[in-house]
Amino acid sequence: MTAPPLPGILADLAPLLDHWGYAAVGTLIFLEDFGVPVPGETVLIAAAVYAGTGRLNVVAVAVIAVVAAVLGDNVSYAIGRYGGQRLVTRYGRYVLLTPERVAKASGFFTRHGGKVITIARFVEGLRQANGIIAGLSGMPWHRFLLFNTLGAVLWVGAWVTLGYLAGNHIDTLYPAIQRYELFVLAALAVVLAVVVGRHLIRRRARTAAASPPSPARDEQDTTSAR
Repeated sequence: MTAPPLPGILADLAPLLDHWGYAAVGTLIFLEDFGVPVPGETVLIAAAVYAGTGRLNVVAVAVIAVVAAVLGDNVSYAIGRYGGQRLVTRYGRYVLLTPERVAKASGFFTRHGGKVITIARFVEGLRQANGIIAGLSGMPWHRFLLFNTLGAVLWVGAWVTLGYLAGNHIDTLYPAIQRYELFVLAALAVVLAVVVGRHLIRRRARTAAASPPSPARDEQDTTSAR
């Protein structure tokens, strides 16, 4: 019996996996890991689901993903180590590594040290920037390689396991996903609205706090003091 189509955004990657298979997994993960805006993590999940339905080999998916992730981050490390801040500042925006994102990642890296390399895999933005930040900070390559490989194994292992299990039960999961898709989208819309609302309120509060007091207010305060 033919497996049902993949749900949501995973279905958009189905033609890519059907045509390129393992090459798509390795290439997209490799590119994403030094900042190129491609769906590396998403294609990993889709490939794992494919493996669960018997269309790909799960061991091959995992091995290729780990190797691609480690290689991609090592390219990122080399860019930061040998290209320096000037190269990142000049060209980083073309791969979504804006100065703000690099500064944020640098602060996180400084506070948490080498362990950030391991957990960065699971954090959007840090996953793409952690190699460059490690290179810029002068972290020894062998230390970076150790933490980077550990993070890659954990990241790939988590998503491949979840995707593979989902693929094994796709016949059960797919009807449920279709049935509750509208409720899930509505819940996501509410969460997004709350997050955006909080961001706008905090931004307005910061702007108000940073604004200098008006002359009229100063004059009123002076009159009151008299």
